[in-house]
Amino acid sequence: MKTLKIFFVLLVLSTGVARAQFTKAELQVSGLTCALCAKTTERSLQKLPFISEIKTDLIRNTYLITFKTGEQVNFDQISKSVKDAGFFVSTLKATFDFTNVKVADNRFTYGGDSFQLMNAEKSPEGQVAVTIVDKGFAPKSVSKKYLGTLADAGKSSTGGRTYHVAI
Repeated sequence: MKTLKIFFVLLVLSTGVARAQFTKAELQVSGLTCALCAKTTERSLQKLPFISEIKTDLIRNTYLITFKTGEQVNFDQISKSVKDAGFFVSTLKATFDFTNVKVADNRFTYGGDSFQLMNAEKSPEGQVAVTIVDKGFAPKSVSKKYLGTLADAGKSSTGGRTYHVAI
């Protein structure tokens, strides 16, 4: 009976963890001057193992990215892919499923990384779009607005990276 209870608890916990995920993102890239530039960036992004689909909007210089279910998303790799293609990330807004995610002190963890909510009034619920406001993911004015003189060096207590996000 005790083994059955332990199995049930583990099943519930693993189900909750599986649902916690970034599902999609809107990536705006600066420096694109033509369709070839956009295609080069798209090919670079498509090589990332956690990206399922990319739709390009050439008018707004944005990429609508869908992530693979159950795959760990790495935003630094997205930024690196854009830079390796010769361009820069202007903004990155990702949708996170907060179902069964514990948010404490405006902070949550995902895949070993920590995410600090910079402007949350209450704990988010369901699918919520968050904008990464760290340097290299947002314009300087936005980073300065949210981060100011924040002394956080980018390391989380879990050993991963700390991302600062705004809702």
